[in-house]
Parts: sequence; structure tokens; C-alpha cells
Amino acid sequence: MARHNQNPAFVPPGREAGPTPPDSPGGIGEPEGAWRRWWPGLALIGLVVLAYYPAISGGFIWDDDAHLTANPCVVGPLGLKDIWTSARMRICPLVQTTFWFEYRLWGLDPLPYHVVNILLHAAAAVVLWRLLRLWRVRGAWLGAAVWALHPVQVESVAWITEMKNTQSGLFYLLAILFFCRSHRASSEGRSAGGAARDYALSLAFAALALASKSSTVVLPLVLGLCAWWLDRGWNWRRNVIRLAPVAMLSALAAAATLWTQKGEGAFDPEFALGWPARLVVAGKVAWFYAGKLLWPHPLIFIYPRWRIDATDVVAWLPALAAAGLMIMLWWQRNRWARTAFFTTAYFLAALVPVLGLIDTFFWRYSFVGDHFQYLASMGPLALAGIGLQAGLDALGPSGRRLRPVAGGLLLLVLGLATWRLGPQYRSDEALWTATLARNPASWIAHNNLGIEFDRQPGRTAEAIAQYEATLALRPRHARAHANLADDLAKVPGRQDDAVAHYEAALRLDPSLGLAHQNLGALLATRPGREADALAEDEEAVRLLPESAEAQFNLALELGRRPGREDDAIDHYRAALRLKPTLAEAHANLATLLARRSGREQEAVDEFEAALRLRPDWEEAHHNYALLLERLPGRLPDAIAHYETAARLRPGAAAVHNNLAGAYYRAGRWTDAIRELEIAVRLEPNDRAARHNLDLLRQQQAQR
Repeated sequence: MARHNQNPAFVPPGREAGPTPPDSPGGIGEPEGAWRRWWPGLALIGLVVLAYYPAISGGFIWDDDAHLTANPCVVGPLGLKDIWTSARMRICPLVQTTFWFEYRLWGLDPLPYHVVNILLHAAAAVVLWRLLRLWRVRGAWLGAAVWALHPVQVESVAWITEMKNTQSGLFYLLAILFFCRSHRASSEGRSAGGAARDYALSLAFAALALASKSSTVVLPLVLGLCAWWLDRGWNWRRNVIRLAPVAMLSALAAAATLWTQKGEGAFDPEFALGWPARLVVAGKVAWFYAGKLLWPHPLIFIYPRWRIDATDVVAWLPALAAAGLMIMLWWQRNRWARTAFFTTAYFLAALVPVLGLIDTFFWRYSFVGDHFQYLASMGPLALAGIGLQAGLDALGPSGRRLRPVAGGLLLLVLGLATWRLGPQYRSDEALWTATLARNPASWIAHNNLGIEFDRQPGRTAEAIAQYEATLALRPRHARAHANLADDLAKVPGRQDDAVAHYEAALRLDPSLGLAHQNLGALLATRPGREADALAEDEEAVRLLPESAEAQFNLALELGRRPGREDDAIDHYRAALRLKPTLAEAHANLATLLARRSGREQEAVDEFEAALRLRPDWEEAHHNYALLLERLPGRLPDAIAHYETAARLRPGAAAVHNNLAGAYYRAGRWTDAIRELEIAVRLEPNDRAARHNLDLLRQQQAQR
């Protein structure tokens, strides 16, 4: 028994002297029967569901709109073809495809999306357990459970967008599992057909993983490490041949990622670093992630972005320490450091895409994020669970009796920490408030909290404060200037400030079409800025040709200029093609058409359309009545619309005056006198109305 306890934590397959050691949570060997063989996996699923249960009640948060709720490939006019053949694939075409199917099953209810994400994570944990068992690892179940319940995973599991991690992670582990099965079978000279089948499955799952998230491009490195571990050495000819197809798939995925990331602005010169600085960042990133696995507090959605100075010798210490550690472990790989070298090499290999060597869009916020080490954390965390069980086994019978207690206590602590983090992902407000509590200098958190406040009635002042905090931290944030301008434009007396912030936003980023559109609308209300308003409206239409509002604003401005009415009509037509329910566009178009000879019937049709959409719109009834009064045989209809306008807005003197004129022409003098009396009462200084009233009274008296 003592000799058995001295076995290493990892025992390469085909080289152990005895039977597969027990690895279930309580130290019980794996019994016969399917149920008893799989109950640890079911227990693992149950623990994951329990720990992440608070996330189930969450809604959609940051970036869920880009990937799901407002993604034109998922909920809009585009579809699967664009997901797989255009830059819209981003780094995760298969995840977008999953969202496409989910949307058709349950729409935009966030609950089932959260359930699927949690179950994918649980499934990945089960596959990790089975992979460790395949390697005949002592404590495989505990190692998988530690990884699954560690709070550093909450970001990946509670955030719907990061189904990129859970889905790709599951396929990634299945690719490794079947690769190791195939490798083991061929090494032991067992069924060639079975080995080939497992290898084919490994390639299929590798392709699915790469299509789910491109960070799995590390698979060739990881599979090479697994082959090195299983063979206790490196077989160049055999491994290169087996890894070449995976490497080709990874190269394709990497190329697609670079293509889509460039289109999304990942390579922003404002945040670019030289290669010395990137190496400094890589060293810090690796130690940062290792530290969060060891002590996961505080965990922040957006961590502070480090200031990097590659000329400072001290800044190189993390990278040099990481390199020195790897050299030492490699040097001692055939003695005591084989397991440590494998785990550390795996950890660093899995981090390669996120070490800072390659630009990513997230870089502008921070060099690190918990979700980036979802795959890499499997090695150290699984080793922690395995090491705990191996250490207790080394104590003999007393240590084995402590295994359930020690393992259970560790999982309880991790599970409670995970449970506590779940609620901060329930809403954008909860997420960004929690982020700012731990990282007050996060400009993106201030900006996004301001956006969330803007969505809630009565919180404009709070939104303004958040945008101002954003600009205090990052004065060159164009969108924050535009967001602040949108809110200032609503505050009495702050319109000039709004104009200044719109102009600042457009100096920094002239491509902000919505800022051009809103600035144009605001300038149209400022005396002497009409020409500037027209220029902004024209630029907005150029940048946003599919925006009905931009087309409408330009048409409105053109309609005020003599000689530009036909252009205005064209843009009103364009606005209505994009948004047929825009009642104001119908009414304004009708007013312009009514002035054009021979186009009266078109004007009638547009007024009718406007009033179908807004039947209680007094101004449209009044203007329609003015047109109808000019048309042969339509005087009764004109009177009806005047009457409706007068009922909707009894204080409008002009309506009563015009209604009086229509009554007079219809021979209804008494009604005309009544309406003129109302008009004079509303506008005592209207001499024309008084004169008409006196004449009408005289004429009626003479009858």
C-alpha cells in the first residue's frame, strides 16, 4: 500500500505497473456498470449547475448585441451565408450559427441562452475528467471539478457572448481526448481501425473548435505536448504527420481571425506597441493569470490597463522569470519536473493568442481579461486538484480519510465564490457598477454605464456625469463626446455645449454618421448655422444611406431652401422606402407636393398615409384641409379636416380662421361668424380677422 501511494500524480498510459488507481471524489474506485461508472460525471454537472445558478436569471449585457440581439446575421436580414462567407464571421462563425438556431427556437429570451452556456461548461468539465482518466491520473475528478468551479470561469459562463469559450472549449477537449485515444491505441498496437476512427474524430472536433473561437489555434501545440507526454519523448516523423492537418486548420482559422479583426479596428495605432513592449506585456500577462488562479481576488470585468515602459529593466523581470522557469523545468524534466514542465508549457501554449503578441480589440481596455484564460486554466487548476489528492495519499490511511473533507471544502469555497460573482452579470448596470467599484479608472465602464442610464427614464443627469468621467480619463474618446452631446442637447441651455462635443467627436472620428446626423438636427435650430446643418445632414446621408432619420433630416433642411424642393422630395421618398411608418415624412412630403402643379393627388395620398399613422395630428389635418379646399368638389372634406384640427387644438387661431373661410364658401355664415369670433378672441390683435368678422356680420344683417 505504501508503494502504491508513492506513485506520481501522472502515470503515462502503457507504463504503469498496476491497475488504474481510484480517482472518484471520495477515493472510491470506479465500480462496474454504466450508472456507477458515470455518476461522478453527473455529480460534476450538478455542481456546475448549482454554482452558476445565479447567472441563469441574468439578461443580455455588453457585446451581446453585437453577437446576438442586434446581429443582422442572427436576428436581421442576413443569415448563415453571411456568417460563413463574409467578415461578419468575426472569430466565431460556428457560435453565431448556434445563436442563429437558438434564436429560431426561443427568440430573445435570455434564460435558455444562459442554460445552454452553463450546460456547455458542465459538459466540458465532464470531458476534462474523462481525458484525465484516460491519462490514468490520480484525482482526475477533483482536478476537473476545481477547474469547473473556479470563480475565474464566471465571466465565460455567465456572459452569453462568451459561449465562444464554452462551446469551443468543449470541442477543444473532445479533440484532445480523441487524439490521445488514437495515439494511445496506435502506441499499444491495438486496433488500427479504432485508432484511425478516433483520429478522424479528433480532426472533426478540432475543426469545430476552431470555427467556434479562433483562440483554439493553439491545438497543434497542445496536441504536440500531449504526444510528448504520452510517449515520454518526441517522435518527429510520427507526430509531424499526425499534427500537420490540425496545423493547416489552425492556419486557416488564424488567417480568418486576422482578416475579421482588422475590419473591426483591432489594429488601432493609438494602442499599438512595439515588439519589446509586447514581450514585456507577455511576461506580465502570464504571471497575472497564474496569480488569479492561485488567489482569485479581486476579479474584475475590466482590469486596469498597465503602463508599459520597455526601457525599464525591471519591466522585463516577469518575462525573464517565465523563460527561466521553463528552462529549469525542461532541464529537470527527466527527474522531478516532468509534470510541472508539462503543465507550465500547456498553460503558456494555451495563452499564446492572448499574451499581447497579437493585437486584439480588447487591448484598448486592458491587456488581460478572465475569459481569456478559460482554456489555459485547465492545466494549473486540474493539477491543483490532482496534487491535493496525491499529497493526501502520501500521508497514508489518515490522508486518504481526509480526501473527501479536504476536497469537499476546497470545492465549497470555490463554488461559493463563483455563486457570489454571478449576480454582477445580471444587467449592464450591475456589471459596470461592479467594475467601477474595483477599477474606478475604467473609461469604458463609465461610458457604458452612461449608455445604460440613458436607456432608463429620468437618469439623463447620471448619464452625463458618467460621460464626463469617461472624457476626464480619455479625452480622445470620440463616442463619449457624441454620447455626452446627445444628452446635453436635451438639457435646456446646454445646446451650445452639445454642439461643441459633437464637433469634438467628429474631429476625432469623422466616420461617426450618427453624430453628423444629430449635429445637423441640432444646428438647424441654432440661428445662423443653417448652412452648417445642411452640410452635416448631407454627410450623415453619405455615411448612413440606410438611415431613414438621416434622409428625413436632409429632406427637411432642403425643403426650407428655395429651388431645392425636388431634392427634398427625393430624400423624403428615400426615408419612406426605409421606414414607411414615418408619419412626419408623409406629411412633409405631402406639403411639398401640394405646391407642385399637377401633383395634388400625390399630396392627397401622402396626407392620407400620414393621418392613418397619426390620426390625432392637428397640423396634418389643417394642412390637408388647406389642400382639399383648393380641389374641385372637396370643400366638405376640407371642412371635416378643419373641424378635426379645431377639436384637437382649440387654441389655434389660424385653424378657426381658415375654418371660418371654408364655412363662408359653403354658405354656412353663422358657423363662419362663430369661428371668426373664436379666432379674434384668441388673437385680439389680428386686424384681418376682425375686419372679416365685421364684414360678415354686416352681410348677415343685410340679408
